[in-house]
Amino acid sequence: MANLKEIRNRIASVSSTKQITSAMKMVSAAKLRKSQSAIQKLRPYSQKMTEIMDRLGSAEGVYTPFARKAKEEKNILLIALTSNKGLCSTFNSSIIKLTASRIDFYKQKKANIFVQSFGKRGDAAFKKMNGITYMGSNDDIWENLNFHNVDTITEQIMKDFENKKFDRVEIIYNIFKNAATQYPTIENFLPIELKQDNKKAENCDYIFQPNKEDIIKSIIPQSLHTQVFKCFLDSFASEHGARMSSMNKATDNAQELLKELTLTYNKLRQASITNEIIEICSGANALN
Repeated sequence: MANLKEIRNRIASVSSTKQITSAMKMVSAAKLRKSQSAIQKLRPYSQKMTEIMDRLGSAEGVYTPFARKAKEEKNILLIALTSNKGLCSTFNSSIIKLTASRIDFYKQKKANIFVQSFGKRGDAAFKKMNGITYMGSNDDIWENLNFHNVDTITEQIMKDFENKKFDRVEIIYNIFKNAATQYPTIENFLPIELKQDNKKAENCDYIFQPNKEDIIKSIIPQSLHTQVFKCFLDSFASEHGARMSSMNKATDNAQELLKELTLTYNKLRQASITNEIIEICSGANALN
């Protein structure tokens, strides 16, 4: 059994850990409020853009290079969104596992697999994977996440697809629901799917101004840029939600452990005092 000094040291250590986890929980909560507000504001806009894309797809004569479908998809780009830091439960491991399973899926199809990572946790994992072309990681994006920085990345990916470097591009990330719930998902980015709905087309009498070609040329890239930014915001909010929940549990566990250690310490201390009293009394009786 541990002595009083060892238990005092453990109590001090657990108390220090509790202060750290509590502080990290508060920091993540503050960042979560900001990122949650951003994703909640962007989602209606992104959904409306998707709706417009679907309606455009029902119109006749719609063409865009971003809807190009290769006869045989040989070059696949997987974009994995992880975080730079840990201590956020299964946030990173779920993305790494989902990406690994997707890699295995395309390996069976004999495709050339390219992986681009965002986040140090994913970078450390994907560097070790065999059978893929790892394109590196852009970890700094999370330090200053804004539309302009993500827009630059999106533009390069779209150019690569347009130049036929890739036949398919998928984004693997966590969808944010709330602080306690995040869903790892695979979202198709390119090629886009223009839903040819003949019934919808018959019921839609569009007037394009200035003309159909200019509108499609403008709105489809804008929708794609919005889609990628939404994925990054979802991942960012999910990270801080997962970390806040994880640190909250860690703080609660530390509190419970402190109670147990304090109780054990008090019992040992009381037993030590009782033994000392017994020894004193025994010594006094011996003198008599």
